[in-house]
Amino acid sequence: MKRAEITLNNKVALITGAAGGLGGAIAWAFGAAGARVFLHDLFEDKLQDVASAMEKEGIEAKYKTQDITALGGPQALVNAVVSAMGRIDIVVNSAGINRPQKAEEVSEKNWDDIININLRAMFFVSQAAGKHMIERGGGGKIINLSSQAGSVALPLRAAYCSSKGAVNQLTKTLALEWAKHRIVVNAVAPTFVETPFTEQMFKDEEFKKYVLASIPLGRMVTSEEVANAALFLASDLADMITGHVLAVDGGWTIQ
Repeated sequence: MKRAEITLNNKVALITGAAGGLGGAIAWAFGAAGARVFLHDLFEDKLQDVASAMEKEGIEAKYKTQDITALGGPQALVNAVVSAMGRIDIVVNSAGINRPQKAEEVSEKNWDDIININLRAMFFVSQAAGKHMIERGGGGKIINLSSQAGSVALPLRAAYCSSKGAVNQLTKTLALEWAKHRIVVNAVAPTFVETPFTEQMFKDEEFKKYVLASIPLGRMVTSEEVANAALFLASDLADMITGHVLAVDGGWTIQ
């Protein structure tokens, strides 16, 4: 029996939202596993820093700033990856935002912003990359960053929960349509992740107690643990897994 090994040697991986905590952790995990990585975000200085640090570690890393919510933005990003790297084997749709608000106070702009980046941009990046994969003969991996909020309701997150529930259905639909092209599509759905953003949220002691009491394993997940789940789904070990939403939530959604 062949020894199981997680490797992405020479695979080209596009990671959106790579300047963020989750996207950055995924990019590093993929690069360490041998992937050639292409980083996307809106913040060029941060992308440049990450790419430079990766290059120093022997990881091939390119980057591009791009508004993927703009018309033509997703296709322009995919074109840039193919031009710089020759092809795309893996896409990780990590770009996303969350703006907690009471349901009665959600503005139309905030609703549109959350849906546009969390869902609309995710679809059109996937579409552009999927067309490329199909045109070069099929095969590829697409991994969407969902959330436990796609399966359970969370307070102050009407727009966010709606976007992530839609991400789960989008993941399943693309997996079904593109199976004939050997493109597998999955999602990773973490609980609250240890980041500077959640650190600010947890200054509210009551909210912190609510979150930790809802996680049977008793703690938040780390960016590295989410990255490891994405790495597994991107590897050959997961070739027969498609349309799956992998919870990395310490047991929140089993209750």
